[in-house]
Amino acid sequence: MPMYQPSSRREVDSQVLDLETAVKDGVLGGGGGGGGGCGVIATGFGSEKLDLKLMIEELEPMDVPMVFICPISLEPMHDPVTLCTGQTYERSNILKWFSLGHCTCPTTMQELWDDSMTPNKTLQQLIHSWFSQKYLAMKKRSEDVQGRVKEILENLKKIKGQARVQALKELRQVVQVHGTAKKTVVENGGIGLISSLLGPFTTHAVGCEVIGVLVNLNLDLNSMSDLLQPAKISLMVDILNEGSIETKINCTRLIGMLIEGTDFASQNVASLSLLVGLLRLVKDKKHPNGVVAGLNLLKTICSHEPVRNSFVNVGAVPQLVELIPGLNNECLELVLHILELLSSTPEGRLALKDCPSTIPNVVKLLMKASENCTQLALSILWSICKFAPEECASLAVDAGLAAKLLLVIQSGCNPVLKQRSAELLKLCSLNYTTTIFISKCKLTRTIQ
Repeated sequence: MPMYQPSSRREVDSQVLDLETAVKDGVLGGGGGGGGGCGVIATGFGSEKLDLKLMIEELEPMDVPMVFICPISLEPMHDPVTLCTGQTYERSNILKWFSLGHCTCPTTMQELWDDSMTPNKTLQQLIHSWFSQKYLAMKKRSEDVQGRVKEILENLKKIKGQARVQALKELRQVVQVHGTAKKTVVENGGIGLISSLLGPFTTHAVGCEVIGVLVNLNLDLNSMSDLLQPAKISLMVDILNEGSIETKINCTRLIGMLIEGTDFASQNVASLSLLVGLLRLVKDKKHPNGVVAGLNLLKTICSHEPVRNSFVNVGAVPQLVELIPGLNNECLELVLHILELLSSTPEGRLALKDCPSTIPNVVKLLMKASENCTQLALSILWSICKFAPEECASLAVDAGLAAKLLLVIQSGCNPVLKQRSAELLKLCSLNYTTTIFISKCKLTRTIQ
C-alpha cells in the first residue's frame, strides 16, 4: 500500500459533524471532482459495496485530506475511533498502542482519563465517500482510455501518411501514462499491428512513433523475434543515428529489450552503424538518460565475444577512456565493465595500451569510487600491464599505482581484490631494485 501525504497541515477536529460542514470547511480539499456542495460526496453509503481497502490499493498515490490520515501509521483510516482527547486514530493502530502498555494519547501525550473509544461514523462515511469518488473517476478514465486505444488501433489499419503519424503519436502518449492502455494494446493484438508498420519503406516519422510505442509495452518472444528481422533492425539503427534525443533513447532501449529478451546473439544486430551511433549517444553528456541507456546496451552487446573486435576497430577504446573523468558511479561501472570485456581480446589490450589516458584515468579510480569500480579497474590494469609489462608497468608506477595498491591491500576490501593488488604490485616492481622502486614510488614512510 502506498504511503499517503496529507494535503494540508490545517488543524481539523476529527469529530466532523456532517457532510455539508466537511465540504464547506475544506476537509475534502475542495472536492476537485466536478460539482459543488454535498454533491461532491453524494455517493455516501450507496457505494458501501465498494471495498475501501481495495480502492485504496488500486488508486495511485495522491494527496489525501489530513483528517483521513491516522497519525500513527500515516495511512488512510478504515475504522476511525476517537479518544477522550478528541484525537482520532485507526482502531487497529490505537489498540496496538494500548497493548504496548501506553495510557496516553499518541498525538498529545495526555494521560487518558477515559479509556473508551468512540467509533467516528461520520468520518468513516466521509473517507469512504471520498475514495469512492476517486475510484469511480479512475474507473471511468480507464474505460475512456480503453475505448480510445481500441479506436486508434482500428484507425491504424486504414489511415496512412500524416494521419498515421498523429494516431501513433497519440497512442505513444497514452501508453506512456496509462497502464490500462498498455494492457489494451496487448489484448487487442496491437503489438503485431504496430510492429507491421516497421519495414524497408517506413518513413522515419512513422518509425519514431512506432518505436516510442513499442518500447513502453511488454513484448512476448514472438513479437521480439519479428522485430529482430534485419529490415526492422536496420530501420531502428538508422533512426537511432538520425532521430531526436528522445528517439535515440527509445531506439536504444528497444534494441536492448530485443537482445536481452531472446536467444538471438548480439552480433546479429551489432552493425558498425549501431556501434557508432551508440558511441555518439554516450558522448552526449547533456542527456544523462541517453548516456546510461547507451552504455547499458554496449555492455550487453560486448558480452558477446565476436562483437568486441568490431567495437575496438571503430575506435571505441580511446573514446570511452576519455569519458571516465566526468562520469558518475553508475556510468563509471558500465564504462569499466565494457573496457574490461574489451581487454579480454589482444586487440582490446593493444588499444588500451596505446591510449595515453588509459593508465592515468584508470589508476585514479582505485579506492575512489565503489569497490566494484576498484575491482574492474584492477582487472583492466592487470590485463594491460601483463600484456606489455616493460612499457605499462613504469607508466603505472609514475601515475601513482603502487601507493593505490598498498591502500587496497591495507583496506577492508575483499581478499580477491587484495590478492590481485599484491600480484599487480609485484609485477610493477620487477623492473626495479627494491630501493629504486621504493624511492620512485615515494613509499619510504609507508614501508617504515
